[in-house]
Amino acid sequence: MTGKRVTRRKFVADTGKIGLGVMIVPRHVLGGPGFQAPSDTINFAVVGFGGMGSENALELAKTENLVAFADVDFGYSEKQVADKLKDNDKKDRPEGITLKAKFDKAARYSDFRVMLDKQKDIDGIVIATPDHLHAVVAKSAMQIGKHVYVQKPLTYSVHEARVLRDLALANPKIVTQMGNQGHSSEGARLVNEWIQAGMIGPVKEVHVWTNRPVVYWPQGVPRPTGAPPAPAPPSPFGNPYSFRYVNQLLASALGSFPVPPGLHWDLYVGPIAEDVPYHPIYHPFNWRGWINFGVGALGDMGAHLIDHPFWALGLTYPTSIEATSTQWGTMPIPPDPNAAAGTRENRGYNKPVSYPVATAVHYQFPARGAQPPVKLNWYDGGLYPPRPDVLPDDVTLKSEGGVIFIGEKGILMNDTYGSNPRLFPISLTEDAALVPKTFARIPWSHEMNWVKAIKGETKASSPLEYAAQLTETMLLGIVALRTGQGRKILYDGANMRVTNIEEANQYLTREYRAGWAV
Repeated sequence: MTGKRVTRRKFVADTGKIGLGVMIVPRHVLGGPGFQAPSDTINFAVVGFGGMGSENALELAKTENLVAFADVDFGYSEKQVADKLKDNDKKDRPEGITLKAKFDKAARYSDFRVMLDKQKDIDGIVIATPDHLHAVVAKSAMQIGKHVYVQKPLTYSVHEARVLRDLALANPKIVTQMGNQGHSSEGARLVNEWIQAGMIGPVKEVHVWTNRPVVYWPQGVPRPTGAPPAPAPPSPFGNPYSFRYVNQLLASALGSFPVPPGLHWDLYVGPIAEDVPYHPIYHPFNWRGWINFGVGALGDMGAHLIDHPFWALGLTYPTSIEATSTQWGTMPIPPDPNAAAGTRENRGYNKPVSYPVATAVHYQFPARGAQPPVKLNWYDGGLYPPRPDVLPDDVTLKSEGGVIFIGEKGILMNDTYGSNPRLFPISLTEDAALVPKTFARIPWSHEMNWVKAIKGETKASSPLEYAAQLTETMLLGIVALRTGQGRKILYDGANMRVTNIEEANQYLTREYRAGWAV
């Protein structure tokens, strides 16, 4: 014997050629329950490990290789790994132990660009950074042929969503997935089947809500300055403590902090054009509420909630969007005497830096064939939709969020991630049980669905071709919000352009730091 390893693929091919009847073969060739041949194992890397990246890695580590990690704060990443070693009962957690072993063995990089340049054995990459880096990393990875799993929202801007969608369509061999795991759920498939079977009749109105960001992360707050508080301004009402002045005091009280050891803040800021000083209010997790880094509750939960009506109703680009909100968090920009007279720069102004605490967005979608136009309404920050008349009084709208489809014959409700779909009036439930299952079920996790798609065993559940258009719709709510209160933007989806308010188009993209543009 030469000691040369026989792969499962070669064994099957060879036995087919020579027509062997009975043969004794090694265990590693035939496999068996729970066995996976090395040739069937994929090499993955994770960019942005500390949050959802560690959860995605926990799933991948069960069966696949984790060969590299890129993160700007490995101290926090190591804490996340340690937290997964025990379950809630303080007992050893096998999958957490497996993750730690692979985490400790893998290569580490602070800059994902260095990883992509040096680490040649990577097949697929999980991208779980803050929102502002998603498209930058994904584009770089896809351009060198890597499969990508991108956490939601897919991108920070509408422009970036279009770039990644075009890249995915031009490279069909690259397997892509957005991390909106509810898209792979049983509930999502029931919603689709019930809607398409006409259980509640034609749908003209949808309400979507979430309690984010309340109790999860701060929004509507000023950028920390650490500077001494400004003197109280004169007030015609006798009390200087206006909303603006209170925010100035809060910005001062938040203080200033040095960058902690081990955190590569410059790489964290990445493509952001302006200088954002480090503050612990941003990292970890709280970045979601800040305009520089995230896209607020719409970006966080829209991919889990708007996803289901968008999919089930076959929606495309909205034709109009309008938004209203509570106050933004701002920072004062002093007057610039060199700016043109009469401009806000010349007068000085308050620049928005964090998203409002609560927002409502209203989308209008056109008819699709025989399906009527749809108005989709979004509420966050503790706002709720109006209760449909058919909804029994004892049914509570869950604070964490949900979806209500309003049909001509009744309503369909589901919770976050498409879970717990139910019909009202209750009499519709008996007929719903007879609706055939026309959507293929996914018996694995959302991550493993992507892995199996890479191996050619199935199709990705939420590929970029779909996820980019969903993301664009979500982010158009941010565009409308930034355009201003009481204004409706009209959108030409085919040409990616706001047609009635020219200045709104600036919010379809962003300014990039040199060398980081998408």
